[in-house]
Amino acid sequence: MFTGLVAYLGTVVGLETRAGGSRLTIASDRLTDDLSVGDSISVSGACLTAVSVDESRFVADVVAETLRRTTLGELAVGSRVNLELPLRASDRLGGHVVLGHVDGVATVLELRADDSVVFEIDRSLARYVVEKGSIALDGVSLTVASVDESSVTIALIPETRRSTTLGFVKIGSRVNVEVDILAKHVEKLVAA
Repeated sequence: MFTGLVAYLGTVVGLETRAGGSRLTIASDRLTDDLSVGDSISVSGACLTAVSVDESRFVADVVAETLRRTTLGELAVGSRVNLELPLRASDRLGGHVVLGHVDGVATVLELRADDSVVFEIDRSLARYVVEKGSIALDGVSLTVASVDESSVTIALIPETRRSTTLGFVKIGSRVNVEVDILAKHVEKLVAA
């Protein structure tokens, strides 16, 4: 489990296509002191497992299902990614509950002068999003400024722009979306 408070930016330094998926090598010298083989790590919102770790990089396998559902299949050498280690029981929950189980992909529709960004989101996901609620975009816990049946608007503070990949988005950029897990559980319970 994660909080959506991205701690590090990493850079893809290796990408290998394999049967059934791919293998990513990501450089982030500050992160690897706390990462061990077998640990979970959020890579732009997708929970992966470190299969190799050295002093400045780690390797993670990405299965076909993850490549299909996320933007990880669009990465290239040089791509920047958001990184977060999992929550420890003693940590503060400063963002919201983020599982790293990406629900879909959103596309940047508009970059507004007031530092807000409008994302097109699939209608099947928009029903789980509420104004002033939480959403994770590329693994970043964000507060929803407004939502309609097919778009979500987020106001980005300067710190979020500086410290995450959301500071580099352009019109047409695609980001991973994880809606609030609590909304999905409530829907299932009410339907039962």
